[in-house]
Amino acid sequence: MELTAFKFSIENHVARITLAQGERGNPFDLAFCSDFNKIATECDNNRDVRAVIIDAEGKYFSVGGDLKSLATGTQEASSHFVKAATSTLHMGISRLARMDAPVIFKTDALVAGGAVALASGADFVLAGPNAKFYAAFAGIGFSCDSGSSYYLPRRVGLRRAFSFFSRNEMWSAEQALDYGLVSEIHSSEELEDKSAALANELASGPTYTFGKLKNLFLETFQTPLETQLEMEARALTDCTRTQDTWSAVQAVANKKKAVFEYK
Repeated sequence: MELTAFKFSIENHVARITLAQGERGNPFDLAFCSDFNKIATECDNNRDVRAVIIDAEGKYFSVGGDLKSLATGTQEASSHFVKAATSTLHMGISRLARMDAPVIFKTDALVAGGAVALASGADFVLAGPNAKFYAAFAGIGFSCDSGSSYYLPRRVGLRRAFSFFSRNEMWSAEQALDYGLVSEIHSSEELEDKSAALANELASGPTYTFGKLKNLFLETFQTPLETQLEMEARALTDCTRTQDTWSAVQAVANKKKAVFEYK
């Protein structure tokens, strides 16, 4: 896979997605959006991937949108740029959300604009003490993208999410933890080890079941109770049809440790 804006690897069932334009602040340009969709499609399609870590190189995790590209050329060209960029980026975000493998977002730096959406869309966010989360969009007269309006209200509540974007707020790691965006805070020195340990824990777990849980939680705020109950029943039934779940039931019933192989 040829990539411009990212580094990508898979080791011991853990995929690592690294923003790799640190010298530019890892902006969301066309190459970024195209690469992200390629990587997300690979993670979704490759059954060797059972957990994902998203991290970044450079001083910033990401400065958000590529303002230089937006400001170059005509107003019409900028409009076309936004539609072209979001068409691929949003497809990738959807695939990461719908795939079985859980996603861990790791940062100890500034996370701005669309990168906040990547954080809020992840299943776990591990932050260092230097992490900051900056809305950015309203500062240039933009509404939000990348799933921000879907995920952030679910993590922190509708009123707080609207305040974050409309008032162009910046949250510290501690605030983001208190509000519900961040899962855990670790020292800068421990952050990589803690993220890797969590990824390895998840990668050895019931990956198919994680996928069922992710999709149930995606639907929960817009689905009537009876529909959600039926979806839960169907998800459980689907799990029982997998060898992983059946083997785990047999193992635990016989007082042995369950081993999950994603089959």
